[in-house]
Amino acid sequence: MYRFRESAERLNSRISAAETGAERFFIHYWGADGRLPSNPAHKHSFFEACYVLRGTGTYRDAEAIYELQSGVLFLSRPGVEHQITTEDGLAIVFVAFELDESGSEPQAAAAWRELERSAQPVRIDASGTPSALLWESLLTREDGRFPLPDGALPAAAFALLASLRTLFGAEPAGTAPASPRPSRLLRRAKRYIRDNLARPLSLSEVASALHLSERQLSRLFSGGIHESFSGYVRQERIREASRLLALDELPIKAIAERTGFASVHYFTRTFRAAKGMPPGEFRKRSGAAPAE
Repeated sequence: MYRFRESAERLNSRISAAETGAERFFIHYWGADGRLPSNPAHKHSFFEACYVLRGTGTYRDAEAIYELQSGVLFLSRPGVEHQITTEDGLAIVFVAFELDESGSEPQAAAAWRELERSAQPVRIDASGTPSALLWESLLTREDGRFPLPDGALPAAAFALLASLRTLFGAEPAGTAPASPRPSRLLRRAKRYIRDNLARPLSLSEVASALHLSERQLSRLFSGGIHESFSGYVRQERIREASRLLALDELPIKAIAERTGFASVHYFTRTFRAAKGMPPGEFRKRSGAAPAE
């Protein structure tokens, strides 16, 4: 099993807060007990999450009574009277925390306020869930093997607390994953273009690589950078060609091929239209001598 006292001391000494850009938590205390007895009815002004590792008993949440056994995870909400009753004691771990709304995004704060009102307070068979596995990763094993490094504790603690919102929330299990943000898709499209400048790079090719329709990809560019797909590809070809010309490492013909121009003539014409001078003159003005 686990070294309960050592686990609690380690967590309390190292993790009093957990945050990312979206949510910040204050942690009041961590607890780990190999044989927790019954406690009196009481309430908190913060959340307290508990995970039963061994033993049996009951948990009262307001007027509802739930059976406790190994694998049960339950959440005591702010202001709700609750009580644990057990004859032989419980091997249990727990954490008391609250969201710092001033350091959290409004959507996250609203979600936690909703959880206060409508949480499903008990999950009967939670072993194997992300929350349970994250919690177990924070504990010190009896054999001392495979401890999580101290530097990884804050990230794991945050992941645990964030996972509780999903575990105890009302979201259906089959909720569809969110679609990638347009900004992320646009970055992927730009990266694909830069990585494949030597290719013809048609709209259909790039759209297929990103699993988008041609119409979606066109809108991504026109809406994201107010430029057409073909205009952006041409701009990137000229940008890379300018860089290579200034380096003086390749003949103009090789540069034309490397940047996706079908011929030196087409390269020269397009480059002149963009820069106001042919590639050879640009190279001279950049201080590079003509390549052999």
